Order: sequence, then C-alpha cells, then structure tokens
Amino acid sequence: MKWSQFFAGFISILLFMVGCVNDDEAVKETKKHMNVEKMETSNPDAEEILSLEPDADIFKYNEVIYMTNIDWVDELSLAKDSQIGEIKTKNETNTDFENEMSNKLPVGAKIYSAKERGDILIVEFDEHVLRYLAIVEG
Repeated sequence: MKWSQFFAGFISILLFMVGCVNDDEAVKETKKHMNVEKMETSNPDAEEILSLEPDADIFKYNEVIYMTNIDWVDELSLAKDSQIGEIKTKNETNTDFENEMSNKLPVGAKIYSAKERGDILIVEFDEHVLRYLAIVEG
C-alpha cells in the first residue's frame, strides 16, 4: 500500500470520527439560531378540569386528578384490588386540591386500585361504588 493511500484513509476515518462527536455547544447554538423551544406538558389540575366541566366529580390521588361519570369506564368489567387510600378532605369552594381531596365524595370514602387497569380507581362509600379515570396529558 502506498503512503498516500494510507494517509488518505487515515484522514477519512479521522474526519468521520470527528463528525460523529456530539458537541453540545454546537447543538445549542444551532437550536438557538433555528428558534427551537423546549415545551413542557403536565397533567391537568383541578382548576383546568372544573373550568371545562364545573359539575365534574373529581378527586386527587398521587398528584393526578381522577374523574367519574365517564360512560366507557362505567361499562368496563373491573374488580377492585387492594385499598390504596381514602378521601381525607372535601373541597367544594375552590380548585386548590391536595392528594386524597375530593369535591363531591364524602370524607372516609375508600379508594381501591382496579385489578385490570392502572389508570382507573374504584371508590366505595355507603352503598355506592364509583369508577374514576386518571386524567392525564397525552
């Protein structure tokens, strides 16, 4: 092999490797010039849901709002699993919700997971059994 062929191959490999390196500053500068913005999304909160549906029956559990009276959820065949919590406070006056807080459920209502689905919770109180769907962004 000739020295010039070896040198050309070496330079080609070197240029390929340099081109594959991720230079964060170069990427940031490119995004800046392209006017690329980072958008963040989050799950809807009680205020957002109640502004759209003022009569919605909701509660908050693990930082997620759950809502009932959704036809397709009520038609599912679900079995309750273990109790994971209970309603500790009732908030009928504003939209500032904390975990285990409801706007319609009574204090003490038991919250159960559903065996078949992770996005639905089952709530029991008195003789009532209600199903609540997690309202998440996506």
